[in-house]
Amino acid sequence: MNDIYQSPLAQRYASKEMQQLFSNDKKFRTWRRLWIALAQSEQELGLDISDEQIEELIAHQDDINYEVAKAREKEVRHDVMSHVYAYGCQCPKAKGIIHLGATSCYVGDNTDLIIMHEALELVKRKLVNVLAQLEKFALEYKDLPVLAFTHFQPAQPTTLGKRASIWAQDLLMDYEEICFLLEHKKLLGCKGTTGTQASFMELFNGDSAKVKQLDQLIAQKMGYSECFAVSTQTYSRKYDTRILHVLSSIAQSAHKFSNDIRLLQHLKEVEEPFEKSQIGSSAMAYKRNPMRSERMASLANYVISDAMNPAITAATQWFERTLDDSANKRIAVPEAFLAIDGILDLYLNITEGLVVYPKVIEAHLMNELPFMATENIMMDCVKAGGDRQELHEAIRVHSMAAGRVVKEEGKPNDLLQRIADDPRFPMTLEQLQERMDPSNFVGRSVEQTEEFFAQWIDPILEKEKAVLGIHAQINV
Repeated sequence: MNDIYQSPLAQRYASKEMQQLFSNDKKFRTWRRLWIALAQSEQELGLDISDEQIEELIAHQDDINYEVAKAREKEVRHDVMSHVYAYGCQCPKAKGIIHLGATSCYVGDNTDLIIMHEALELVKRKLVNVLAQLEKFALEYKDLPVLAFTHFQPAQPTTLGKRASIWAQDLLMDYEEICFLLEHKKLLGCKGTTGTQASFMELFNGDSAKVKQLDQLIAQKMGYSECFAVSTQTYSRKYDTRILHVLSSIAQSAHKFSNDIRLLQHLKEVEEPFEKSQIGSSAMAYKRNPMRSERMASLANYVISDAMNPAITAATQWFERTLDDSANKRIAVPEAFLAIDGILDLYLNITEGLVVYPKVIEAHLMNELPFMATENIMMDCVKAGGDRQELHEAIRVHSMAAGRVVKEEGKPNDLLQRIADDPRFPMTLEQLQERMDPSNFVGRSVEQTEEFFAQWIDPILEKEKAVLGIHAQINV
Protein backbone atom coordinates (compact mmCIF):
# COMPACT_ATOMS: atom_id res chain seq x y z
CA MET A 1 0.00 0.00 0.00
CA ASN A 2 3.03 2.31 -0.19
CA ASP A 3 2.24 3.31 -3.77
CA ILE A 4 -1.12 5.01 -3.05
CA TYR A 5 -2.24 7.82 -0.74
CA GLN A 6 -3.52 6.86 2.70
CA SER A 7 -4.99 9.28 5.20
CA PRO A 8 -2.52 10.21 7.96
CA LEU A 9 -5.48 10.28 10.33
CA ALA A 10 -5.76 6.53 9.94
CA GLN A 11 -2.06 5.77 9.66
CA ARG A 12 -0.74 7.99 12.44
CA TYR A 13 -3.34 9.56 14.70
CA ALA A 14 -6.73 7.89 15.19
CA SER A 15 -7.33 4.80 17.32
CA LYS A 16 -8.34 1.46 15.83
CA GLU A 17 -11.66 1.70 17.69
CA MET A 18 -12.61 4.97 15.99
CA GLN A 19 -11.42 3.74 12.61
CA GLN A 20 -13.59 0.64 12.91
CA LEU A 21 -16.68 2.79 13.45
CA PHE A 22 -16.15 4.37 10.04
CA SER A 23 -15.11 1.15 8.31
CA ASN A 24 -16.92 -0.54 5.43
CA ASP A 25 -17.78 -3.47 7.68
CA LYS A 26 -19.55 -1.20 10.18
CA LYS A 27 -21.35 0.68 7.44
CA PHE A 28 -22.63 -2.24 5.41
CA ARG A 29 -23.45 -4.46 8.38
CA THR A 30 -25.56 -1.59 9.69
CA TRP A 31 -27.27 -1.38 6.30
CA ARG A 32 -28.19 -5.03 6.61
CA ARG A 33 -29.40 -4.59 10.20
CA LEU A 34 -31.65 -1.80 8.92
CA TRP A 35 -33.00 -3.98 6.11
CA ILE A 36 -33.76 -6.71 8.65
CA ALA A 37 -35.48 -4.19 10.97
CA LEU A 38 -37.54 -2.92 8.02
CA ALA A 39 -38.62 -6.42 7.01
CA GLN A 40 -39.45 -7.43 10.58
CA SER A 41 -41.45 -4.26 11.18
CA GLU A 42 -43.34 -4.59 7.90
CA GLN A 43 -44.15 -8.20 8.77
CA GLU A 44 -45.40 -7.20 12.23
CA LEU A 45 -47.68 -4.63 10.62
CA GLY A 46 -49.24 -7.21 8.30
CA LEU A 47 -47.25 -7.35 5.06
CA ASP A 48 -46.74 -10.72 3.43
CA ILE A 49 -43.21 -11.40 4.64
CA SER A 50 -42.39 -14.86 5.99
CA ASP A 51 -40.31 -15.90 8.97
CA GLU A 52 -38.18 -17.93 6.58
CA GLN A 53 -37.32 -14.80 4.58
CA ILE A 54 -36.35 -12.90 7.71
CA GLU A 55 -34.29 -15.82 9.03
CA GLU A 56 -32.42 -15.90 5.73
CA LEU A 57 -31.64 -12.18 6.02
CA ILE A 58 -30.41 -12.63 9.59
CA ALA A 59 -28.22 -15.59 8.61
CA HIS A 60 -26.25 -13.42 6.17
CA GLN A 61 -26.24 -10.06 7.94
CA ASP A 62 -22.49 -10.13 8.63
CA ASP A 63 -20.93 -12.18 5.79
CA ILE A 64 -20.99 -9.41 3.22
CA ASN A 65 -20.12 -10.44 -0.33
CA TYR A 66 -18.14 -7.32 -1.18
CA GLU A 67 -16.87 -8.51 -4.55
CA VAL A 68 -20.40 -9.07 -5.83
CA ALA A 69 -21.46 -5.61 -4.65
CA LYS A 70 -18.36 -4.00 -6.14
CA ALA A 71 -18.87 -5.63 -9.52
CA ARG A 72 -22.54 -4.67 -9.53
CA GLU A 73 -21.78 -1.04 -8.69
CA LYS A 74 -19.54 -0.78 -11.76
CA GLU A 75 -22.60 -1.68 -13.82
CA VAL A 76 -25.35 0.32 -12.14
CA ARG A 77 -23.36 3.21 -10.54
CA HIS A 78 -25.46 3.01 -7.37
CA ASP A 79 -23.99 1.82 -4.09
CA VAL A 80 -27.26 1.03 -2.31
CA MET A 81 -28.78 -0.94 -5.16
CA SER A 82 -25.49 -2.78 -5.58
CA HIS A 83 -25.66 -3.97 -1.99
CA VAL A 84 -29.37 -4.80 -2.29
CA TYR A 85 -28.40 -6.99 -5.23
CA ALA A 86 -25.47 -8.59 -3.38
CA TYR A 87 -27.63 -9.31 -0.33
CA GLY A 88 -30.28 -10.81 -2.61
CA CYS A 89 -27.71 -13.14 -4.14
CA GLN A 90 -27.09 -14.57 -0.67
CA CYS A 91 -30.78 -14.55 0.28
CA PRO A 92 -32.73 -15.74 -2.78
CA LYS A 93 -35.93 -16.36 -0.80
CA ALA A 94 -35.88 -12.87 0.68
CA LYS A 95 -34.57 -11.08 -2.42
CA GLY A 96 -37.96 -9.67 -3.33
CA ILE A 97 -38.63 -7.98 0.01
CA ILE A 98 -35.21 -6.43 0.71
CA HIS A 99 -35.48 -2.61 0.89
CA LEU A 100 -39.26 -2.82 0.35
CA GLY A 101 -40.76 0.66 0.05
CA ALA A 102 -37.53 2.38 1.04
CA THR A 103 -35.24 4.86 -0.66
CA SER A 104 -31.45 4.91 -0.50
CA CYS A 105 -31.39 7.32 2.41
CA TYR A 106 -33.19 4.75 4.53
CA VAL A 107 -29.94 2.84 4.90
CA GLY A 108 -27.53 5.67 4.11
CA ASP A 109 -28.82 8.34 6.48
CA ASN A 110 -29.91 6.04 9.29
CA THR A 111 -26.48 4.41 9.23
CA ASP A 112 -24.71 7.77 9.26
CA LEU A 113 -26.71 8.79 12.31
CA ILE A 114 -26.01 5.53 14.13
CA ILE A 115 -22.28 5.71 13.44
CA MET A 116 -22.02 9.38 14.43
CA HIS A 117 -23.79 8.68 17.70
CA GLU A 118 -21.57 5.70 18.48
CA ALA A 119 -18.53 7.82 17.62
CA LEU A 120 -19.79 10.54 19.97
CA GLU A 121 -20.03 7.93 22.72
CA LEU A 122 -16.36 7.07 22.17
CA VAL A 123 -15.43 10.76 22.16
CA LYS A 124 -17.34 11.23 25.41
CA ARG A 125 -15.55 8.30 27.06
CA LYS A 126 -12.15 9.71 26.18
CA LEU A 127 -13.12 13.23 27.19
CA VAL A 128 -14.28 11.98 30.61
CA ASN A 129 -10.91 10.29 31.10
CA VAL A 130 -9.13 13.54 30.24
CA LEU A 131 -11.27 15.28 32.88
CA ALA A 132 -10.21 12.65 35.41
CA GLN A 133 -6.54 13.22 34.59
CA LEU A 134 -6.92 16.99 34.81
CA GLU A 135 -8.59 16.69 38.21
CA LYS A 136 -5.76 14.51 39.49
CA PHE A 137 -3.20 17.03 38.24
CA ALA A 138 -5.13 20.06 39.46
CA LEU A 139 -5.65 18.78 42.98
CA GLU A 140 -2.00 17.74 43.25
CA TYR A 141 -0.88 21.27 42.35
CA LYS A 142 -3.86 23.24 43.66
CA ASP A 143 -1.68 25.23 46.09
CA LEU A 144 1.49 25.61 44.00
CA PRO A 145 1.70 29.36 43.24
CA VAL A 146 2.71 30.23 39.69
CA LEU A 147 3.24 33.44 37.84
CA ALA A 148 0.06 34.23 35.92
CA PHE A 149 0.04 36.12 32.65
CA THR A 150 -2.29 38.48 30.87
CA HIS A 151 -1.16 39.36 27.34
CA PHE A 152 1.76 37.01 28.19
CA GLN A 153 2.97 39.73 30.54
CA PRO A 154 3.48 38.92 34.25
CA ALA A 155 0.27 39.39 36.25
CA GLN A 156 -1.13 38.58 39.67
CA PRO A 157 -0.17 35.01 40.66
CA THR A 158 -2.48 32.03 40.40
CA THR A 159 -1.82 28.36 41.17
CA LEU A 160 -0.97 25.60 38.75
CA GLY A 161 -4.04 23.67 39.87
CA LYS A 162 -6.29 26.66 39.21
CA ARG A 163 -4.85 26.93 35.71
CA ALA A 164 -5.73 23.26 35.12
CA SER A 165 -9.28 23.93 36.30
CA ILE A 166 -9.66 26.37 33.40
CA TRP A 167 -8.64 23.65 30.96
CA ALA A 168 -11.15 21.30 32.59
CA GLN A 169 -13.97 23.84 32.51
CA ASP A 170 -13.62 24.16 28.73
CA LEU A 171 -13.98 20.39 28.41
CA LEU A 172 -16.91 20.42 30.82
CA MET A 173 -18.81 22.62 28.37
CA ASP A 174 -17.94 20.19 25.56
CA TYR A 175 -19.12 17.25 27.67
CA GLU A 176 -22.45 18.96 28.30
CA GLU A 177 -22.94 19.53 24.56
CA ILE A 178 -22.18 15.90 23.76
CA CYS A 179 -24.63 14.73 26.42
CA PHE A 180 -27.34 16.96 24.97
CA LEU A 181 -26.86 15.52 21.49
CA LEU A 182 -26.86 11.93 22.72
CA GLU A 183 -29.86 12.45 24.99
CA HIS A 184 -31.84 13.82 22.03
CA LYS A 185 -30.54 11.49 19.33
CA LYS A 186 -32.96 10.44 16.60
CA LEU A 187 -33.08 8.24 13.53
CA LEU A 188 -34.39 9.31 10.14
CA GLY A 189 -36.71 6.31 10.09
CA CYS A 190 -38.64 5.40 6.91
CA LYS A 191 -39.63 8.62 5.18
CA GLY A 192 -39.48 7.74 1.48
CA THR A 193 -38.25 9.66 -1.52
CA THR A 194 -39.44 13.14 -0.51
CA GLY A 195 -40.13 12.55 3.16
CA THR A 196 -43.90 12.06 2.74
CA GLN A 197 -43.91 8.28 3.32
CA ALA A 198 -46.07 7.93 0.21
CA SER A 199 -44.55 4.58 -0.77
CA PHE A 200 -45.40 3.14 2.63
CA MET A 201 -48.92 4.54 2.46
CA GLU A 202 -49.24 2.54 -0.76
CA LEU A 203 -47.86 -0.62 0.84
CA PHE A 204 -50.23 -0.36 3.79
CA ASN A 205 -53.29 0.63 1.72
CA GLY A 206 -53.47 4.14 3.09
CA ASP A 207 -53.31 3.12 6.77
CA SER A 208 -51.59 6.17 8.23
CA ALA A 209 -51.40 4.71 11.73
CA LYS A 210 -49.43 1.70 10.49
CA VAL A 211 -47.05 3.89 8.51
CA LYS A 212 -46.44 6.02 11.58
CA GLN A 213 -45.93 2.89 13.66
CA LEU A 214 -43.40 1.61 11.14
CA ASP A 215 -41.02 4.44 12.09
CA GLN A 216 -41.43 3.62 15.77
CA LEU A 217 -40.81 -0.11 15.34
CA ILE A 218 -37.66 0.44 13.28
CA ALA A 219 -36.33 2.95 15.80
CA GLN A 220 -36.89 0.52 18.67
CA LYS A 221 -35.16 -2.33 16.88
CA MET A 222 -32.15 -0.10 16.24
CA GLY A 223 -31.98 1.04 19.87
CA TYR A 224 -33.62 4.45 19.45
CA SER A 225 -36.69 5.95 21.06
CA GLU A 226 -37.70 8.33 18.28
CA CYS A 227 -37.21 9.48 14.70
CA PHE A 228 -37.14 12.95 13.21
CA ALA A 229 -40.74 14.18 13.09
CA VAL A 230 -40.40 15.54 9.56
CA SER A 231 -37.76 15.26 6.90
CA THR A 232 -37.14 15.43 3.21
CA GLN A 233 -35.56 12.38 1.60
CA THR A 234 -32.72 13.02 4.06
CA TYR A 235 -32.53 14.16 7.63
CA SER A 236 -31.73 17.86 7.78
CA ARG A 237 -28.09 18.39 6.97
CA LYS A 238 -28.04 20.98 9.75
CA TYR A 239 -27.73 18.00 12.08
CA ASP A 240 -24.26 17.24 10.72
CA THR A 241 -23.41 20.87 11.47
CA ARG A 242 -24.45 20.33 15.09
CA ILE A 243 -22.32 17.20 15.35
CA LEU A 244 -19.22 18.85 13.93
CA HIS A 245 -19.86 21.95 16.00
CA VAL A 246 -19.26 19.97 19.18
CA LEU A 247 -16.15 18.38 17.65
CA SER A 248 -14.92 21.85 16.75
CA SER A 249 -15.65 22.95 20.31
CA ILE A 250 -13.49 20.12 21.68
CA ALA A 251 -10.76 21.08 19.23
CA GLN A 252 -10.88 24.66 20.51
CA SER A 253 -10.54 23.47 24.11
CA ALA A 254 -7.63 21.21 23.24
CA HIS A 255 -5.89 23.90 21.22
CA LYS A 256 -5.99 26.34 24.14
CA PHE A 257 -4.52 23.64 26.42
CA SER A 258 -1.80 22.86 23.89
CA ASN A 259 -0.92 26.55 23.59
CA ASP A 260 -0.51 26.85 27.36
CA ILE A 261 1.66 23.73 27.57
CA ARG A 262 3.88 24.92 24.73
CA LEU A 263 4.37 28.29 26.41
CA LEU A 264 5.01 26.67 29.80
CA GLN A 265 7.55 24.34 28.18
CA HIS A 266 9.29 27.38 26.71
CA LEU A 267 9.45 28.82 30.23
CA LYS A 268 10.77 25.45 31.48
CA GLU A 269 8.04 25.36 34.14
CA VAL A 270 5.99 22.41 32.85
CA GLU A 271 6.84 19.91 30.12
CA GLU A 272 4.88 17.34 28.18
CA PRO A 273 6.22 13.76 28.30
CA PHE A 274 9.54 13.23 26.52
CA GLU A 275 10.64 9.65 25.99
CA LYS A 276 14.15 8.36 26.61
CA SER A 277 15.04 7.88 22.94
CA GLN A 278 12.88 10.68 21.52
CA ILE A 279 14.61 13.10 19.14
CA GLY A 280 13.59 16.74 19.39
CA SER A 281 15.46 18.05 16.37
CA SER A 282 17.44 16.55 13.49
CA ALA A 283 20.04 19.33 13.87
CA MET A 284 19.88 20.43 17.52
CA ALA A 285 20.32 17.31 19.63
CA TYR A 286 19.66 19.11 22.91
CA LYS A 287 16.13 20.19 21.99
CA ARG A 288 12.98 18.96 23.76
CA ASN A 289 10.26 20.14 21.40
CA PRO A 290 6.62 19.98 22.60
CA MET A 291 5.77 17.65 19.73
CA ARG A 292 2.56 16.24 21.21
CA SER A 293 1.11 19.65 22.02
CA GLU A 294 2.05 20.96 18.60
CA ARG A 295 0.32 17.99 16.99
CA MET A 296 -2.79 18.68 19.07
CA ALA A 297 -2.83 22.25 17.80
CA SER A 298 -2.35 21.11 14.22
CA LEU A 299 -5.17 18.57 14.32
CA ALA A 300 -7.38 21.06 16.16
CA ASN A 301 -6.90 23.59 13.38
CA TYR A 302 -8.05 20.95 10.92
CA VAL A 303 -11.22 20.10 12.87
CA ILE A 304 -12.14 23.74 13.42
CA SER A 305 -11.85 24.45 9.70
CA ASP A 306 -13.53 21.14 8.76
CA ALA A 307 -16.65 22.18 10.67
CA MET A 308 -17.35 24.61 7.82
CA ASN A 309 -18.03 21.71 5.45
CA PRO A 310 -21.41 20.55 6.82
CA ALA A 311 -22.41 24.16 7.41
CA ILE A 312 -21.91 24.96 3.72
CA THR A 313 -23.61 21.70 2.72
CA ALA A 314 -26.66 22.42 4.89
CA ALA A 315 -26.91 25.95 3.54
CA THR A 316 -26.85 24.90 -0.11
CA GLN A 317 -29.30 21.96 -0.20
CA TRP A 318 -32.13 22.26 -2.75
CA PHE A 319 -35.72 21.48 -1.82
CA GLU A 320 -36.21 17.80 -0.87
CA ARG A 321 -32.67 16.61 -1.73
CA THR A 322 -29.60 17.11 -3.86
CA LEU A 323 -26.58 14.83 -4.04
CA ASP A 324 -23.94 17.51 -3.68
CA ASP A 325 -23.75 16.61 0.02
CA SER A 326 -22.59 13.05 -0.54
CA ALA A 327 -18.91 13.28 -1.49
CA ASN A 328 -18.26 16.07 1.00
CA LYS A 329 -20.09 14.27 3.80
CA ARG A 330 -18.19 11.02 3.22
CA ILE A 331 -14.95 12.89 3.88
CA ALA A 332 -15.77 15.69 6.31
CA VAL A 333 -17.61 13.75 9.02
CA PRO A 334 -15.35 10.70 9.41
CA GLU A 335 -12.16 12.75 9.17
CA ALA A 336 -13.38 15.13 11.87
CA PHE A 337 -14.08 12.23 14.20
CA LEU A 338 -10.74 10.58 13.47
CA ALA A 339 -8.92 13.86 14.12
CA ILE A 340 -10.77 14.47 17.41
CA ASP A 341 -9.97 10.91 18.45
CA GLY A 342 -6.29 11.60 17.84
CA ILE A 343 -6.52 14.88 19.73
CA LEU A 344 -8.09 13.26 22.80
CA ASP A 345 -5.51 10.47 22.77
CA LEU A 346 -2.81 13.14 22.79
CA TYR A 347 -4.62 15.01 25.57
CA LEU A 348 -4.76 11.82 27.65
CA ASN A 349 -1.13 11.00 26.97
CA ILE A 350 0.11 14.48 27.86
CA THR A 351 -1.89 14.87 31.05
CA GLU A 352 -0.76 11.46 32.28
CA GLY A 353 2.90 12.45 31.95
CA LEU A 354 3.18 16.18 32.61
CA VAL A 355 6.45 17.09 34.31
CA VAL A 356 6.43 20.07 36.71
CA TYR A 357 9.54 22.00 37.76
CA PRO A 358 8.63 23.82 41.03
CA LYS A 359 12.06 25.47 41.43
CA VAL A 360 11.85 27.14 38.03
CA ILE A 361 8.28 28.19 38.77
CA GLU A 362 9.38 29.68 42.09
CA ALA A 363 12.31 31.54 40.53
CA HIS A 364 10.10 33.16 37.88
CA LEU A 365 7.48 34.07 40.46
CA MET A 366 9.91 35.52 43.00
CA ASN A 367 11.57 37.63 40.34
CA GLU A 368 8.26 39.37 39.60
CA LEU A 369 6.56 39.21 42.99
CA PRO A 370 8.09 42.43 44.38
CA PHE A 371 6.27 44.42 41.70
CA MET A 372 2.98 42.71 42.53
CA ALA A 373 3.43 43.20 46.27
CA THR A 374 3.81 46.98 46.03
CA GLU A 375 0.11 47.71 46.53
CA ASN A 376 0.06 45.72 49.78
CA ILE A 377 3.29 47.40 50.91
CA MET A 378 1.83 50.79 50.16
CA MET A 379 -1.36 50.04 52.14
CA ASP A 380 0.67 48.92 55.16
CA CYS A 381 2.70 52.12 55.07
CA VAL A 382 -0.44 54.25 54.79
CA LYS A 383 -1.80 52.49 57.88
CA ALA A 384 1.45 53.46 59.63
CA GLY A 385 0.82 57.14 58.84
CA GLY A 386 2.23 57.56 55.33
CA ASP A 387 0.77 59.70 52.52
CA ARG A 388 -0.84 57.45 49.90
CA GLN A 389 -0.14 59.73 46.92
CA GLU A 390 3.46 60.34 47.92
CA LEU A 391 4.08 56.62 48.48
CA HIS A 392 2.43 55.74 45.16
CA GLU A 393 4.77 58.06 43.28
CA ALA A 394 7.79 56.71 45.15
CA ILE A 395 6.86 53.14 44.28
CA ARG A 396 6.35 54.08 40.63
CA VAL A 397 9.83 55.62 40.45
CA HIS A 398 11.48 52.69 42.27
CA SER A 399 9.64 50.15 40.09
CA MET A 400 10.78 51.81 36.86
CA ALA A 401 14.37 51.89 38.13
CA ALA A 402 14.25 48.24 39.21
CA GLY A 403 12.75 47.29 35.86
CA ARG A 404 15.63 48.98 34.03
CA VAL A 405 18.14 47.04 36.14
CA VAL A 406 16.48 43.76 35.18
CA LYS A 407 16.01 44.54 31.49
CA GLU A 408 19.08 46.59 30.65
CA GLU A 409 21.70 45.16 33.00
CA GLY A 410 20.39 41.63 33.38
CA LYS A 411 20.62 41.85 37.17
CA PRO A 412 18.15 40.55 39.78
CA ASN A 413 15.11 42.58 40.77
CA ASP A 414 16.26 45.00 43.54
CA LEU A 415 12.92 46.74 44.15
CA LEU A 416 12.61 45.58 47.76
CA GLN A 417 16.07 46.93 48.59
CA ARG A 418 15.20 50.28 47.04
CA ILE A 419 12.01 50.53 49.12
CA ALA A 420 13.83 49.49 52.30
CA ASP A 421 16.43 52.21 51.68
CA ASP A 422 13.73 54.89 51.24
CA PRO A 423 12.91 56.58 54.60
CA ARG A 424 9.33 57.23 53.43
CA PHE A 425 8.68 53.48 53.89
CA PRO A 426 8.94 52.45 57.57
CA MET A 427 9.78 48.80 56.75
CA THR A 428 13.08 46.92 56.85
CA LEU A 429 14.25 44.62 54.08
CA GLU A 430 13.54 41.64 56.32
CA GLN A 431 9.98 42.84 56.91
CA LEU A 432 9.47 43.35 53.20
CA GLN A 433 10.84 39.89 52.38
CA GLU A 434 8.49 38.32 54.92
CA ARG A 435 5.62 39.64 52.83
CA MET A 436 6.92 37.81 49.77
CA ASP A 437 5.13 34.52 50.51
CA PRO A 438 3.51 33.74 47.12
CA SER A 439 0.52 32.07 48.77
CA ASN A 440 -0.53 35.49 50.05
CA PHE A 441 -1.14 36.66 46.49
CA VAL A 442 -3.18 33.85 44.88
CA GLY A 443 -6.56 34.91 46.22
CA ARG A 444 -9.10 32.05 46.30
CA SER A 445 -7.28 29.95 43.70
CA VAL A 446 -7.02 26.92 45.99
CA GLU A 447 -10.65 27.10 47.11
CA GLN A 448 -11.87 27.75 43.55
CA THR A 449 -10.04 24.68 42.31
CA GLU A 450 -11.38 22.43 45.04
CA GLU A 451 -14.92 23.76 44.68
CA PHE A 452 -14.94 23.46 40.89
CA PHE A 453 -13.91 19.82 40.78
CA ALA A 454 -16.10 18.83 43.73
CA GLN A 455 -19.19 20.53 42.35
CA TRP A 456 -18.87 19.98 38.60
CA ILE A 457 -16.40 17.24 37.73
CA ASP A 458 -16.80 14.70 40.55
CA PRO A 459 -20.49 14.08 39.74
CA ILE A 460 -19.54 13.38 36.12
CA LEU A 461 -16.75 11.01 37.12
CA GLU A 462 -19.12 9.19 39.44
CA LYS A 463 -21.76 8.94 36.72
CA GLU A 464 -19.20 7.77 34.14
CA LYS A 465 -17.04 5.63 36.44
CA ALA A 466 -17.58 2.53 34.30
CA VAL A 467 -15.59 4.09 31.44
CA LEU A 468 -12.66 5.41 33.48
CA GLY A 469 -9.20 3.91 33.13
CA ILE A 470 -8.50 4.57 29.44
CA HIS A 471 -4.82 5.06 28.62
CA ALA A 472 -3.62 6.37 25.28
CA GLN A 473 -0.55 5.22 23.38
CA ILE A 474 0.86 7.60 20.79
CA ASN A 475 1.84 5.85 17.56
CA VAL A 476 4.53 8.31 16.44
